[in-house]
Amino acid sequence: MESHISLLLVVIPLIAAPIVAVLPRGRLPWAVALVVTLLCAVLAGMQLWAVLHDGVISYDLGGWAPPWGIEYRIDAVNAFVALIVASIAAITLPYALLSVEKEIPEHQIPLFYSAILLCLAGLLGITQTGDIFNVFVFLEISSLSSYALISLGKNRQALTSAYQYLVMGTIGATFYLIGVGLIYSQTGTLNMQDLATLLPEVFHLKTVSTGFAFIIIGIALKLALFPLHLWLPNAYTYAPSVVTVFLAATATKVALYVMLRILFIVFPGSFSFAAPTEELFIIAGITSIIIASIYAIYQEDVKRLLAYSSVAQIGYMALGIGFSSAMGVTATLIHLFNHALMKGALFMAVGAIIYRIGICRMGDIHGLGKQMPWTFAAIIIGGLSLIGVPGTAGFISKWYLVSAALDKEAWISIAVILVGSLFAVIYVGKIIEALYFKPVTDSGKLVKEVPLLLLLPTWVLVLANIYFGLNTELTVGVAERAVAILRIMSI
Repeated sequence: MESHISLLLVVIPLIAAPIVAVLPRGRLPWAVALVVTLLCAVLAGMQLWAVLHDGVISYDLGGWAPPWGIEYRIDAVNAFVALIVASIAAITLPYALLSVEKEIPEHQIPLFYSAILLCLAGLLGITQTGDIFNVFVFLEISSLSSYALISLGKNRQALTSAYQYLVMGTIGATFYLIGVGLIYSQTGTLNMQDLATLLPEVFHLKTVSTGFAFIIIGIALKLALFPLHLWLPNAYTYAPSVVTVFLAATATKVALYVMLRILFIVFPGSFSFAAPTEELFIIAGITSIIIASIYAIYQEDVKRLLAYSSVAQIGYMALGIGFSSAMGVTATLIHLFNHALMKGALFMAVGAIIYRIGICRMGDIHGLGKQMPWTFAAIIIGGLSLIGVPGTAGFISKWYLVSAALDKEAWISIAVILVGSLFAVIYVGKIIEALYFKPVTDSGKLVKEVPLLLLLPTWVLVLANIYFGLNTELTVGVAERAVAILRIMSI
């Protein structure tokens, strides 16, 4: 059973997607999608447990042994990321019921849940496959469904945002595919483990270096790594609330996983960081943290503020990669998990505001903190985690990142991490000021708290921010196991 989990994680949502699309209107499509996501979360948990206790799982599709056939190869790295994706999906679907009914026309709801399942299948497929071309296939499945999901936003600007994302995403996918083609021309294989064995013999060829550069640029576009991030703020701002929650907590995390897999497993670290790769990641990370945080401070739309904050948080992860050390990559993996929790919680809380008042601009939420206390308490705790206050998951991320910087004596990076946290204090404080210290815009307006079906998933993620800020056994333990695999493979 353990060996089949990797295939089931992809096949179940992939088969369910067209079934959900033809179901009658109503809540049946949501119910089927919910069951599928819960099943995937359970399977992902079982897979991670199996990998941690029994070692690497290899599944040969069609009985064809690698490298001739496609292999699903699961270790602690991708099992960890798969659990994040599946768990976020399972938490998001209960939240989706009321939010989707509020924001999306009834006749499009079955198609919406179908697209969500297709996106989930694509993201999980990326985490499972051990074939570098298969990554492209699943990347396109998740991307195409994401474009459709973003375009369903009720604001007409959602269409423009989806189109902009489509253009940028297509460029990124094209770069990635060109890189894969160049690498294949010199090695004759697409299997990641086989590539790790064969590539050292052809590292001296310019074709390999060019292919590596194309792949990294393509993934950086999907990751929204500065300055290739321009599609992200609009996509997150104008997408339906549920789509923003799901993509913010999963899509960039999976792209980061692919980046780590390419840098440390497909291309051993000695090659990946022989060129100015290390400096480029550090520069991109520092620039992203500073510039995106400044942009966030001046945003009036709360979703857009948090979107720019996400670009800044990607910068922290890029810094960890740039340090090219065990501690740095551990910090990146921990922040990958913790950022999914904090941004998921924050975007859910923002979606709750939109559910009640239809908009989430600073001027429209003045004084609402006392009328929607549970929603805005979630924003406060999620914001504290984003800042990195002790006792929250965000603190653990920044603690390990600063430790990695100290090991490398990267004093400028340490200063940037601290300045980035101060910027986060400013833009989170800006939201809190609007909620609690500004007079209500309309004195006669009474806004009720949102239903439990929206609050409970939000608070699951809020409490997870606190729990994983106090108990790091899972996050740090699995991250260290994953880094051990990456380091062994990169020797």
